[in-house]
Amino acid sequence: MRAVRYREAGGPEVLQVEETERPTPGPGEVLVAVRAASVNPIDAILRASVPPDGPRTTGSDVAGVVESVGPGVDDIAVGDRVVATGLHNTDDAGGSFAEYATVPTHLLAPLPDGVSFEAGAAVALVGVTAWRAFVHHGRLEPGQRVLVHGGNGGLGHVAVQLADAMGASAVATARAEHHERVREFGADAVVDYGREDLAAAVLDAGDPVDVVLDHMPDRYAGADVEVAAFGGSVVVVAGDEATFPDVAAARGKELAVHWMSMSNLVTHPELPDIGPILERFGRLLEEGRIEVAIDRTVSLEEGDEAHRVVMEESVVGKVVVVP
Repeated sequence: MRAVRYREAGGPEVLQVEETERPTPGPGEVLVAVRAASVNPIDAILRASVPPDGPRTTGSDVAGVVESVGPGVDDIAVGDRVVATGLHNTDDAGGSFAEYATVPTHLLAPLPDGVSFEAGAAVALVGVTAWRAFVHHGRLEPGQRVLVHGGNGGLGHVAVQLADAMGASAVATARAEHHERVREFGADAVVDYGREDLAAAVLDAGDPVDVVLDHMPDRYAGADVEVAAFGGSVVVVAGDEATFPDVAAARGKELAVHWMSMSNLVTHPELPDIGPILERFGRLLEEGRIEVAIDRTVSLEEGDEAHRVVMEESVVGKVVVVP
């Protein structure tokens, strides 16, 4: 089979399409014939900074059809449509940018017939991340207000829609050229992320926010504190280490700051299972309550370009790889 692999850390150029043996599912795993995968910043970050022990296939998200099942798997059948995420943090070297991928069953869920493979793959990691941020950390309630940084991005555009589906309102940051599209996703207000008076602009658009979803705390931490409501939450999902410039202000508002990692869902059994969250998103997509935007679709041979785009360009939604 063909797979997009790398043998050393480095830029997108280290990714190469190689012929390799089709994997065999082990105990508690299934073999998925990949119909679509999507690229996430974590894929590019790992490729650039973590030298693999041997050839490693890139990619976290996958949607496809079960080709075979491993020992001990009795609730998933050959031919089932499935979606999965978290492949970047499994023990083996298999990712989703390939014609076939082995997936532990606790990382996957059924994909409804009415949802395309491309949409399933595109929503997986970002959907689970948004759900954990709002539900498990932010304790978001109907009628509350959220701030989503990067409302046009893969995570941001899903988070805006999830807030709306939960009965909350959203204000988002984005480049000016994306404002109209972000409003279409359900944001009540959109603010240019580059404004020096960002916090004032967010507050001009409405009340202080109950939950902030931040993927660049080194840039936005100060503004997050300014716009947060008393007793609110700031959920940091990515980005470089950062300190809040006015700790006294954060303390005065009794803010809860949550530092979360999607990788923990794969390795820490006390955290919620990925499968049930993916099932919820399958239903939301099937019911039309969430739309996952696909900026472009590329082939395996363009996997290196997909990595470059997700880190260097301002896209709307996700980049999807179709073998």
